[in-house]
Amino acid sequence: MEASLERSIGNEIRVLSNMIHRTLANMPGTKQIEAVTGTNAWIIGYIAQQGDSNVYQRDLEQKFGITRSTASKVVNLMVQKGLIVREKVPGDARLKKLVLTDRSCELLGLMKEGFLDLEGTLADGFSEEELNQFFEYVNRMQNNLKIKMREERHV
Repeated sequence: MEASLERSIGNEIRVLSNMIHRTLANMPGTKQIEAVTGTNAWIIGYIAQQGDSNVYQRDLEQKFGITRSTASKVVNLMVQKGLIVREKVPGDARLKKLVLTDRSCELLGLMKEGFLDLEGTLADGFSEEELNQFFEYVNRMQNNLKIKMREERHV
C-alpha cells in the first residue's frame, strides 16, 4: 500500500494523540493534578499497576518505548515534583527502584477516573472484536518500527 499526503497513518496517529492530550488537559480534576503531565500520569499508573513488583527506569524505557536519556529526564522531573522517589535495592547499590509518593497515590484516584472516562469515549461504538483488531494493528506497527530501527542501527 502506498502512503499519500492526504491519508497518512503517522499523521492520523499524531492528530489522535494531540486530541487525547487536549481532552485529558480539559477534564474535570485536571486542575488538581496540574503538576502531572500526560506522560507522568501514564508512568504513575504503570508503577501502581505493578503492585509489589519493583519498577526500574529501564522498565519505563521498555514499556513506553523511550530512550534512556528521555526516561532519565522524566524520572528526574517526577522526583523534583514529589511524584516518585528512587529507593536503593538491597544487594545492588547501583540499582534504584521507582516508588510512588503519598502525593502521587492521592492523585492516582483522580487520574484513574479520567483515564477510564477517556478510554470509554475512545472505545465508544467499537465491538470487542474491532478493539482487539485495533490493538493487533497497533502492535504490528510498533513491531515494524522496532525492526526498522534495529536494521538502521546495523547499517
